[in-house]
Amino acid sequence: MPNIKLDSGRNYKVSITYHIIFWLIYFSFNTLRWGSYFNDYVYSLKTNLIGFPIHMILSYMTIYLLIPKLLFKKKYLVFIVTLLASIFLMVLLKFNLTYFLVSTNVWPEGPSVTTNFTLNYAIDMMIGELYVITFVTAIKITLDFLQEHKRVTDLEKANLETELLFLKTQISPHFFFNTLNNIHSLAIEKSDKTSKIILKLSELMRYLLYETRKKRQTLENEILCIQNYLDLEKVRHDNTLEVKMSISGDIKDKKIAPILLLAFIENAFKHGVNKNIGYVKINISLVIKENFLYFTVSNPMPSEVTQTNHIGHSGGIGLKNVSKRLALGYDENDYELTLKEEQLTNTFFVELKIRVS
Repeated sequence: MPNIKLDSGRNYKVSITYHIIFWLIYFSFNTLRWGSYFNDYVYSLKTNLIGFPIHMILSYMTIYLLIPKLLFKKKYLVFIVTLLASIFLMVLLKFNLTYFLVSTNVWPEGPSVTTNFTLNYAIDMMIGELYVITFVTAIKITLDFLQEHKRVTDLEKANLETELLFLKTQISPHFFFNTLNNIHSLAIEKSDKTSKIILKLSELMRYLLYETRKKRQTLENEILCIQNYLDLEKVRHDNTLEVKMSISGDIKDKKIAPILLLAFIENAFKHGVNKNIGYVKINISLVIKENFLYFTVSNPMPSEVTQTNHIGHSGGIGLKNVSKRLALGYDENDYELTLKEEQLTNTFFVELKIRVS
């Protein structure tokens, strides 16, 4: 399975250090702001020491209790009433603390001297608390959104890698099944070629088990894997098969998705060789130009399959899987896959242009 760690949005918590830093910055800014307004920084410090614990209580109660327990459960009226009642009680508390601990004029920025708990005072203070709550809630929602976006992105990545791994496992068992059939046939015939094909198979097994988990593999290793596969097929088909593979260009330091090319070649044998009687020819070409590989495989179409349904037939589990792997593993501008038939020669072609840098 892909080694990806996913963080659940529900378990996401901002470090307490960031909470402390936020409130300290906010407190300092508010103290300096109102100290400059009143021209009395001591008075501003005292009122903020009273006001900020109230801000914090209302803010945390809203984002961690009222919103999850009421708003998210669509209890809108209860949420509004509870929030307004909580703010009103906190404003009443703030009035009394300011009156008895700081100054009897509890609203110096108001239109007149205020020594009583008036409606205007209550409304103005409640609006101020709503502002703070809204500001803090907006920060929390933004952080939650970013965390959820990261979680979804990580989950999509894990799903893609899991699907790619699943598609690889669909290819490998199919290949092993065919190869084991080859060994079985040779063993029955007591052929001297049995040990050779077992050795080739073991090399392929090692490669498929240990080298294909990487997102990209060197093109050199992929070509060696293909050569081992071709050697196995040549042993099986003997003189009835001709395989011509040509390579041009610099293959060093070039990388490609593992066993991608092998899937096309395996498909050519499955439908072009195994379903035809007599002499069969397979052509394989790999051309490196700049940062792209131009890969071509041609094989005779199955004699029992008509031209109109050959592509659909040959594009079964093999070509469908590799097409999906291309779509999942590469950007659309990094590859171009073409499947076509040539009626005059009754030949099926796979042409792939793919970035290998």
